[in-house]
Amino acid sequence: MTAFEAAEERIARYAALVEGLVEFALAFALLYALGRFVLEPAIRYALDARALEPTLDQALRRVLRAAVVVVAVVAAAGAAGFGHIVGGSAVIVAAATVALGFAAQDVVGNLVSGVFIVTDPSFNIGDWIEWDGKQGIITAITFRSTRVRTFNDELITVPNSELVTAAVTNHVVSNRLRIVSSFEVDPHEIDAATDALLAAAHEHPEVLDAPEPTIRLDRRDGTLVLDSRYWIASPRRTDFVRIRSEYLRDATDRLREAGVEIGAAPRRELSGELSIDDTGRETSEE
Repeated sequence: MTAFEAAEERIARYAALVEGLVEFALAFALLYALGRFVLEPAIRYALDARALEPTLDQALRRVLRAAVVVVAVVAAAGAAGFGHIVGGSAVIVAAATVALGFAAQDVVGNLVSGVFIVTDPSFNIGDWIEWDGKQGIITAITFRSTRVRTFNDELITVPNSELVTAAVTNHVVSNRLRIVSSFEVDPHEIDAATDALLAAAHEHPEVLDAPEPTIRLDRRDGTLVLDSRYWIASPRRTDFVRIRSEYLRDATDRLREAGVEIGAAPRRELSGELSIDDTGRETSEE
């Protein structure tokens, strides 16, 4: 084969490649448009009609969007004559799978954890959760991570594997949330403080009567603490902050009216005598 013929062959291969790429791009654009603007809206309409949980609904929408892209790529590759590239050989596919497994262990772990979280009916968007000393409201759940908004209005993106392996407390049970407000009181004023705290809870219009507010006595670092526990309905972050603040103000006012000192240090009575011996040194006797 002459150099001229070799050049012609290379040009023909390049031309065929360019033609295939153009066909792939046109086919992908057409198939993606059909899936994105025709098939996807129809499926989303069907999902809306079933009134699914927000967590599952969002997950299905993301899966649908990814499926549209994957199907469009595969179908366009086949139409452009690149099917052999997509299929590949068994050895190449196996090697790529092993390499991907080692390189993306964390990603795969988060994806698998995301499947468990999405399908867990007790873990939903809007729930109040607490884990590893952090807490907040779930705003979104993806297959890779979960977004949580804290009380300080900070948005935390938590890997799903962290939530699956950690001990997670879900404070929302039957659309109710328990709030605990703690007060340090003097041991001699426990009864008066208990009455004042219960009265503040019972008279707040947004505190539930059932479960009934309760007061529990605890000792922390040598100090007696009264934990006032009360429940609110349909909790949201803004409702929690507002109701807790209103309760604390009212409870504080009632404690002061009852003569209860908040955060009072334990009272100790000291006795003894002070004398001076013959050497001029001070001594004390108790």
